[in-house]
Amino acid sequence: MSEPILTSGDLLARFQALDSFLIAHQALWRPRPFHYLQLPWEAELPELAAWLRERPLEQADVSNAELWQLAAPAPFPALAHQAQRLAALGEMPATPATQRPGAFGVDVPGRKLAQIQAFASHLAFARRPRHWLDWCSGKGHLGRWLTGQDQHLTCLEHDPALIESGQTLSRRLGLDAQHIRQDVLAADSAERLQAGHTAVALHACGDLHVHLLRLASHNGCAQLAVAPCCYNRITGLHYQPLSTVAHTSRLQLSRDDLSLPLSETVTAGARVRRQRDRSMAWRLAFDLLQRQLRGLDEYLPTPSLPSDWFDKPFASFCHDLAALRAVPTPGRQDWQALEASGWQRLAAVRNLELLRKLFRRPLELWLLLDRALYLHEQGYSVKLGTFCDYQVSPRNLLLLAERP
Repeated sequence: MSEPILTSGDLLARFQALDSFLIAHQALWRPRPFHYLQLPWEAELPELAAWLRERPLEQADVSNAELWQLAAPAPFPALAHQAQRLAALGEMPATPATQRPGAFGVDVPGRKLAQIQAFASHLAFARRPRHWLDWCSGKGHLGRWLTGQDQHLTCLEHDPALIESGQTLSRRLGLDAQHIRQDVLAADSAERLQAGHTAVALHACGDLHVHLLRLASHNGCAQLAVAPCCYNRITGLHYQPLSTVAHTSRLQLSRDDLSLPLSETVTAGARVRRQRDRSMAWRLAFDLLQRQLRGLDEYLPTPSLPSDWFDKPFASFCHDLAALRAVPTPGRQDWQALEASGWQRLAAVRNLELLRKLFRRPLELWLLLDRALYLHEQGYSVKLGTFCDYQVSPRNLLLLAERP
C-alpha cells in the first residue's frame, strides 16, 4: 500500500509527532561522529557502538532501504522503525506529462532535466496557472518547461550571464518570457511578486526559498510550488521557525543541525567517492595530530580545501594544514601509521553515522512541515509529497500551496 501525501488537515499531528521524536532522541543525532573520538552516547549504548565500530568502511555505504533493515543491536531497529513511519510520505498526484520539443532540453544537464520533468509532472493545481514566476531561475530551464500556450513567464536571477543566456533561449523558443536581474533577498524583490503569479522554486537554498514563502504569502500569490534544498544556508547561526507551532517547540536547531538532511549523496561517481574518502581520512588523521600538537583534546574545524591539497604527499598535507590553522609544526612523525589511523577512524565515523542518519528524513520533514503550517496559517490550502525518485534527487519533497 502506497503512503499518502499530507494535506492541510494532516500537518499539525505529523509535525507534533516528529517534534516529540526528534526532541526525545537529540542526544543521538546532534553529535557529529567526525568531531569526536568517543561519542557521548556510546557509554550508554556500548553494544551498539561496538557493533558499528567493528564494521569496515565498505559496509558504511548502505542504501536507504538497507538502513531501515540493518540488523544492528538495540535500540537501532526500534528507532529505524519509528523514524521510517514518521517520515513516510507519498508521491504527489501526477498530472499529464508535459510534452516539449527537444529544443527545450538544450543546455540542460541530464539529471537536472529529469528533476525538472518530474517537478513539472506533479504540479496539480486546482486552477491552470496564467503567469509563472521562476524564483532563482538560473537560465530559466524550469520556467520554460512549465510555460505553455497563453501563459507568461518571469524569471528572477542575480547572475547577468545566466540572465542573458536564459533570455536568448526563451526568445529562440518564442516564449513570452522576461528574464530580470534581481537579488531575491533584497528589499525590492517584493515588487516582483503579484497575486496572479504562480511562483516556483526547484532546489532554492535556505533563506532564498524561505524569503519566497514570506513574500508570496504577504503579496497574495495565488499558487506556490517549492522543493527546498540546503536548509543550513541561512544568515543566522540558528534556525528561525516560520509557523506558530514551531515557534513553541523546544527543538532549537543550529546551522550545523540543519546540515543533517543534506549529509548524503546518491549521484557521485566512483572517482568522486574516492576523493571524498581520502579527504575525510586525511582530515581525521590530522585531527589526531592537532590534538597531540596543541595538547588539547578537542576538534579543530578546518576550512574547505582545494582538491589539489589531496594530491600532495600526506606529510606535506599535514604540514600545510598545520600552518594554515596556526598549529605547532608537526616535526617528525610516523606518517604511515598516522595516515592508517585516519582511515581506521573514517571507517568508524561512517558507520557510527548510520545511527544519526535515521533522523535525517524526520528532521527534513519537520522543516518542511514548518513551512507548510506557515502557509496554512496564511490561508493557503497545502499539499506535501514527493515528486521524484530518491535516486533522481534526495531533495525530492514538494510543497504545493494554493489560495481559494
